Amino acid sequence: MTRRESLAAFGFLSPWLIGFAVFTAWPIIYSGYLSLTDYDVINDPNFVGFHNYQELFEDPKVSLALANTLVFTALQVPLYVAVSLALALLLNRAGRASGFFRTVFFLPKMTPPVAVGILFLLLFNGQNGVINGALGAVGIDGPSWTTDPGWVKPGLVIMSLWTVGSSVLILLAALRGVPEELYESATLDGAGAWRRFVSVTLPMISPAVFFIVVVNTISGLQTFDEAYTAFFGAGNSTYSNDAALFYVIYLFQQAFEFLHMGYASAMAWVLFVVIMAITAVQMVLSRRLVHYEGAAQ
Repeated sequence: MTRRESLAAFGFLSPWLIGFAVFTAWPIIYSGYLSLTDYDVINDPNFVGFHNYQELFEDPKVSLALANTLVFTALQVPLYVAVSLALALLLNRAGRASGFFRTVFFLPKMTPPVAVGILFLLLFNGQNGVINGALGAVGIDGPSWTTDPGWVKPGLVIMSLWTVGSSVLILLAALRGVPEELYESATLDGAGAWRRFVSVTLPMISPAVFFIVVVNTISGLQTFDEAYTAFFGAGNSTYSNDAALFYVIYLFQQAFEFLHMGYASAMAWVLFVVIMAITAVQMVLSRRLVHYEGAAQ
């Protein structure tokens, strides 16, 4: 019986396992090999050892792109989490209307990233954009979001808040899982609203917050669609700006514009190592900051 159940389980899992092996595992392994070659797609790969990695660390655009990506992620993740949590707290008090607002908040997540990139140019245009128009209405002279290097990344960070819907729903589910008796006990002990939030709400939803931080950190380090559409896509050469040259954009250029597939593969592996290192640090820090109910202390 156990053997039959195991075979049945593997049978149901086989489509995913085959898909993972063919479309994920094998490309990862093959890209590791390509990172050690000089490959232009047209000719056969020519083995060059670690030359691509040496060239990568000497390329000033790689360091620029990596710095841009790290700065963007450092700005985007805390703001994304804060906005998501604020909206989730509001939804938690919405009562029967929360179902409608859950749908409203999640719908922007369905917007194609290319459309969001185009929308960025329309909203953040320094001359006649909607954002600067609104700022001008209250007497504030808006910046040149698309051309001023100091405002390109903040503008993209603000635009990324368009898709907070999924994180809002995750945090809302976590908030509704907090036992009411904990709030009652804190209130009886004289805790105010802020103290209840800090001492009860945050610890109880910390696993969900940590999940969102990790997922959005990985997503931020792989930022591509919106920034590429707005600043590097066809017909947008006017807005091209080194401040928006993120790591994956430069990787894409090396792979599909310059056909330096070996070099791009080396860049991909460096990004993989960076993401793993940052995630490992987050996992270590989570031991002190994340509370798991029922876990041994």
